[in-house]
Amino acid sequence: MSFATPLFLWYFLPVVLLAVLVLPGRWRNGVIAVASLVFYAVGAGATTLLLVSCIVVNYLVGLRLEPPQPSEWEPDDRLRKWLLTGVISFDLAALFVWKYAGFATAQLHGFAHLFGGDFPVVHIALPIGISFYTFHHISYVVDIYRGERRPQRNPVSFITYIAMFPQLIAGPIVRYREIADQLPQVRTHKLDDIAAGFPRFALGLTKKVVIADSLSPLVDACFATPAQNMTFGVAWLGAAGYTIQLFFDFSGYSDMAIGLGRMLGFRLPENFARPYSSTTITEFWRRWHMSLSRWFRDYVYIPLGGNRHGQARTYRNLIVVFVLVGFWHGANWTFLVWGLYHGALLVVERGFAIGGPPAHRWARLARRALTLLLVVVGWVFFRSTSLTQALGILGHMLVPDTRGLTDVVDLALTHQRLVILLAALLVVLLPTHPVTGPLLESSRTRVATTIRIGVMTVGLAYAIILIASGTFSPFLYYQF
Repeated sequence: MSFATPLFLWYFLPVVLLAVLVLPGRWRNGVIAVASLVFYAVGAGATTLLLVSCIVVNYLVGLRLEPPQPSEWEPDDRLRKWLLTGVISFDLAALFVWKYAGFATAQLHGFAHLFGGDFPVVHIALPIGISFYTFHHISYVVDIYRGERRPQRNPVSFITYIAMFPQLIAGPIVRYREIADQLPQVRTHKLDDIAAGFPRFALGLTKKVVIADSLSPLVDACFATPAQNMTFGVAWLGAAGYTIQLFFDFSGYSDMAIGLGRMLGFRLPENFARPYSSTTITEFWRRWHMSLSRWFRDYVYIPLGGNRHGQARTYRNLIVVFVLVGFWHGANWTFLVWGLYHGALLVVERGFAIGGPPAHRWARLARRALTLLLVVVGWVFFRSTSLTQALGILGHMLVPDTRGLTDVVDLALTHQRLVILLAALLVVLLPTHPVTGPLLESSRTRVATTIRIGVMTVGLAYAIILIASGTFSPFLYYQF
């Protein structure tokens, strides 16, 4: 079930909000837990059993991972380590089998074919959101093992954390330490929460339906152009269009998730902070998909040693992290190259000590332009279906020609989409702060009020019309 569908907007969401408002406070986690499992089952079908199995295993093991209190009998620490290793191995094994087994067996098939042999290729349907709920489980057991938070004794509260429908499918990735204190409380749900969260949800819906979905046919037409017909104009139009589409699609989802969480009484972490205004790739990763960056920092980069053991180890750790970031997004060599590309850029920035933004205005603008260009190049790998396609598109981006657009792309570039693309491109000119989402949710300034009224009237109304007419598409991050 997608947030941008009539089923969710007209039926599911109103019923859940009404139940949370009307029923006693002690039932609210139960309402959210049941609603979340139903929400997931509608789209995931039989693979819901995998989610439930992972929930059961991590809940039971989590009860045994808590460090002993000073007054308690101290268990064998080796048992806790073995349990932690075992449950993380279980989580990663489930992720590998369902997400990467097909890719791995395809590589083995190709290798065996070189020597005249054969190897069967496994085809498994990818469960929706498996990358996200796997990381939630790992965050839960690690935070308990480290003693940063206590385990959830109440299984309903644990299900609420793992399966909460606003963030279950595509994040934000909520570390357990960020939400643990919110789970056991019997929240006094107020209409103020809905009043604060709904404009944020409306903003995300507008970004997704009005901008991202409108550009989707144009971007698809550009990237579907055969190599022999690809031109300089098509390549750049596709790269620029996807840069905008991906941002408004994914940040729109995050706004919707944060707004929904607020309406249910939860404060979910921010996930975007004007990433296209960054002056370095390092800053970009502090602003893009921030919950993923924080997760890898806390559970991979720092345990590997971070930057505490010299430059060589730091560079190694960065490359390892971004190889994993790349493959986390999908089982394709294009994602690996995209991750290596960003890891290499971060190494270069550290090696040359490229820090914060320059003091001079024109130097800042130049650095912003260069950073955005580097990001756009990376998105070509991210969007392409193969390395051959990505390199072909990048080759045409480097060599100007006079052939213009193909007939298919020209047909897809309607006046409406051109206006939306040009207007959306203005996002790269916006200042670093303030970020629109938090401003819309909490600020009572004249600017925030004006934006809120515009989103709640023009933007929301137009988005609803488009949804009612059936012109919406799945979120891009559903595939991850």
